[in-house]
Amino acid sequence: MSFLKLKDFEEKEPVPGYKVRFIHSDNMTFAYWNIDAGASLPEHSHPHEQVANVIEGKFEFNLAGDKRVIEPGDVVTIPSNVKHSGKAVTDCRLIDVFYPVREDYK
Repeated sequence: MSFLKLKDFEEKEPVPGYKVRFIHSDNMTFAYWNIDAGASLPEHSHPHEQVANVIEGKFEFNLAGDKRVIEPGDVVTIPSNVKHSGKAVTDCRLIDVFYPVREDYK
């Protein structure tokens, strides 16, 4: 059990315009994203289940060909191995949760 401060974690930029801080528990990875308007995330998939939650701004999400603009309060659930991509319509903040842990993000 831990109490953590997000600001104490290194901010990374794995894709241009996508800045993130990762928190890993024993079974999950939490990604706290700050995304620049216009920044694109190429189509990809992974074996992890993912839940994406928009905190601020607007983000165009493409989930297996179903493209929608999501806003604060909108949540997207992404099953394992389903292709998805996105683009920030405005500057935005998202929280992603992955199960199991994203070892590639450690």
